[in-house]
Amino acid sequence: MKRLMISAALAAGLTLCATSSALAQEKLRLTGSGASFPAPLYLTWFKDYSKKNTAVTVDYQSKGSGAGVQDFLNKTVDFAASDSAMKKEDIAKVAEGVQLLPMTAGEIVLAYNLPGKPKDLKLPRDVYSNIFLGKITKWNDPKIVAANPGVALPDLPITVVRRADSSGTTAVFTMHLSAINPEFKKTLGEGNTVNWPATDKFVASPKNDGVTATVRQTPGAIGYIEYSFAKLAKVDFALLQNKAGQYVSPGNGGETLASVKLPEDMVAWLSDPDGAKSYPVTSYTWMIFRKNNGDANKAKAMRDMIEYGLTDGQKMAAAMGYIPLPQVVVEQVRKAAANIK
Repeated sequence: MKRLMISAALAAGLTLCATSSALAQEKLRLTGSGASFPAPLYLTWFKDYSKKNTAVTVDYQSKGSGAGVQDFLNKTVDFAASDSAMKKEDIAKVAEGVQLLPMTAGEIVLAYNLPGKPKDLKLPRDVYSNIFLGKITKWNDPKIVAANPGVALPDLPITVVRRADSSGTTAVFTMHLSAINPEFKKTLGEGNTVNWPATDKFVASPKNDGVTATVRQTPGAIGYIEYSFAKLAKVDFALLQNKAGQYVSPGNGGETLASVKLPEDMVAWLSDPDGAKSYPVTSYTWMIFRKNNGDANKAKAMRDMIEYGLTDGQKMAAAMGYIPLPQVVVEQVRKAAANIK
């Protein structure tokens, strides 16, 4: 009798272990890496999505757009994220096919650190482009003073903080600077990395959070970061002069996005948008997927994750400093996501 009870207990234990093992095996893990620009929003999405879909976990590493695309090409992740989309020559390397999906959008601000913390600092187009060209080097430069009457600007060198890594934020920002300043386009150009002026007043930091931290710690610093990082860190950022000549702060991006029609490849740029209220440095940011994943369960989980981002996820965007996608774009993305199989 005792032997029968022990055998029954062992059998029950083995059944329980087998059930636990099966449950563990059923939990699907999606991995992604890339852009730091949308990382605060994406990490919030993935955490909430995994709570609501307990059979799936999503792990995302914020390491920069260039590194994310490389991980995708190396097949070490299921999906990538990039602010600079993906180059055609890289897409051609992916035999399974590539689907780019704009999942959110944001604005790049110029965060600064000045004594006395002057608010609403205005920077004309020729001023901020020439700061990043290394031609305007002092905070009391006559052009900055003229744009800010009554503001006490110090006789302090400008320290430019730029990205140290391969960065989609850099690509978006340098595309804009190239669009508004012919000399910038000719000498530095645009891309995930550019040859910034080699002076001790240009310093490098990794990712958006690294640039944000360096600006906060460096009197006289200015750096380009995504708006949500500026909000989170509570750093001061400048009002930028747009194409219409108006000085604007971020927050009107929805209007800007709605005026741009997405082509079939889902990649559109807003290098210098029109409109009196348009913020001048605005961009989509993309998730990158393989069309043929060789795993029906993973493909479905990725489509479900995308649908979450297009519905519940969009409701979180504005509060975190991102731009909710216009409904017409949501429908385009939803349709294109069906290509992930």
